[in-house]
Amino acid sequence: MNPAVTVIVPGYDVAAYAAEALDSLRAQTRTDWTAILVDDASTDGTGTLFDAAAAEDDRFQVVHHPQQSGLGAARNSGLELVRTPFVGFLDADDRLTPHALERLVGTLTASGSDFALGAYVRLRPDTAGGYTAGIVQPWVAAATDPARLGTTLDQHPEASGNIVAWSKVSRTDLWQRTGLRFPVGRAYEDQIVAQQMYTRARAFDVIPDVVVEWRERADGSSITQHKGELPVLRDYLDALMGGIAVLDAAGQTRAAASRVRLILTMDLPPLVDLARDHVDDAYRRDLGAFARGLWARTDGADLPEPAATAVAAARLW
Repeated sequence: MNPAVTVIVPGYDVAAYAAEALDSLRAQTRTDWTAILVDDASTDGTGTLFDAAAAEDDRFQVVHHPQQSGLGAARNSGLELVRTPFVGFLDADDRLTPHALERLVGTLTASGSDFALGAYVRLRPDTAGGYTAGIVQPWVAAATDPARLGTTLDQHPEASGNIVAWSKVSRTDLWQRTGLRFPVGRAYEDQIVAQQMYTRARAFDVIPDVVVEWRERADGSSITQHKGELPVLRDYLDALMGGIAVLDAAGQTRAAASRVRLILTMDLPPLVDLARDHVDDAYRRDLGAFARGLWARTDGADLPEPAATAVAAARLW
């Protein structure tokens, strides 16, 4: 049987978690998949683990980067090797749920859309030393529930809040036809690519099923856990604004407004908490400029607490 979908699995120094990611692929109820494991010049046992998986199961193919190039470059390396009708992504420290490929690929096959996206949950450290999956958060549900087939941003602007690469399976043709690739050398590279997918797709599907468990590492080594560092903050804010710029350029005013409100409500308050006592005034200045820029787009719309208080504070910095 020829594989229907390729899953690109990039990893850098994730030997402690990668076995679970690969096991989640092996446990898929849909078995006609292949996976490209991209070792981004890891210094631990990630590459060895990837090689062992490929030796045991010919559905795995391994790419070794000679030097670390970042998540975007690793995903792009995988994209160059895709030969299947569909393609998806899984970060090597996360886990697919067992029916993920069956639901996403099956939905696309039935609808004819360019890509499908599902819900996801956080996988957080627990008191027993393991990880426990949380619930679907409201902003995730707003993008994916109820199910919609053959929709667009005009019809469903809230979908723009689902900005992660690994919650989606696409027709490979979408990447080939539109020239989509991930930015290289930038953190939070999903943000812009996701909005490009929404604006370039002829149609997309959403399903409420949880398809990925997204790990919050106990050791705090994930890039999403370093937003208190000024360079990381700047990459994050640039990515957020870059995604909005894609929506603006495509004339997707409702989706852009939805995205701005979600960022002010969900993304900004924890950053304000970090900024209040930050040792570097530049952190507050950058966050303040960002908040004022977004606030100017809202026409003074009411925000729920604690977002309203956080935005009011940030606008003064």
